[in-house]
Amino acid sequence: MKLPELKIGHLIAKVPIIQGGMAIRISTARLAAAVAQEGGIGLIAASGMTFDELRYEIRLARSLTTGIIGINAMVAAREFAGLVRTAIEEGIDLVVAGAGFSRDMFGMGKESGTPIVPIVSSAKLAKISQSLGAAAVILEGKEAGGHLGTDQPMLSLLPEIRNAVTIPVIAAGGIMNGRDIVEAIRLGADGVQMGTRFAASLESNGSPALKEFYLKAKPEDVVLIQSPVGLPGRAIKNPFAEKILESMAPKPESCDACLKHCARNFCIIQALIRAQQGDVETGLVFTGEYIHKIHEILPVKEIVARLIKEADEVS
Repeated sequence: MKLPELKIGHLIAKVPIIQGGMAIRISTARLAAAVAQEGGIGLIAASGMTFDELRYEIRLARSLTTGIIGINAMVAAREFAGLVRTAIEEGIDLVVAGAGFSRDMFGMGKESGTPIVPIVSSAKLAKISQSLGAAAVILEGKEAGGHLGTDQPMLSLLPEIRNAVTIPVIAAGGIMNGRDIVEAIRLGADGVQMGTRFAASLESNGSPALKEFYLKAKPEDVVLIQSPVGLPGRAIKNPFAEKILESMAPKPESCDACLKHCARNFCIIQALIRAQQGDVETGLVFTGEYIHKIHEILPVKEIVARLIKEADEVS
């Protein structure tokens, strides 16, 4: 199957793939630009960045590609509105928002003409998003990595959400190869979002130790933890995740108030930073359900080429 273009508002991506925005600092300019350069949509994960850092990353991405660059920001982050405003001021192409829902972001997008794309897990929220002015929605199923809004598989939710809205629907969660992309599109998706496959890429900003840890993961290593954000999160089991599961993770000694509301069962921003820097013992390693299907770290150019070839081979 020849993959179609993905249209979101005035944007047209030649390849219907959005690279997931993975914080903290996994998805930075280099990764986003590499995906955009291959015809997809690259996302910089804004959560956990200062406004100046986000400006720098957006400008760096722009220097590396003329493709489509967006940001992903957690609504649960205290600085969510400021991050969105900063990105819009820098002329970002689109804003993807998850881990919560904000009505205010649609007003910001309308003022600037910036497409706003919320991550949803139900037909009800998809309808609300469309009524508020969303340019598209990303449907994220239980197979996704990081914070989750449902325990239902993406493919079971897709037909209902496709029928509920007229704006583009992007499928996310468990998309690992070209055949998965074709299956989602045939069920009504206009495109897909892929996080885990790009986290394990050459251009991902994760440390070499983190990427090697990805390659060692087995199906039984993937667990659900309870995040301080107030949502379940999908991660790879390591000593730190085991402590979370046993309610034995160290409580924060100090707090930067990075979240609007925090359960304080552990400091998630510091745990994610440790993982990004290669501490796979005491860091929190978020991942999608099918991480075990990845067997090598490849350049984005090769990943996208393989995805297109695999899709082409599906009759």
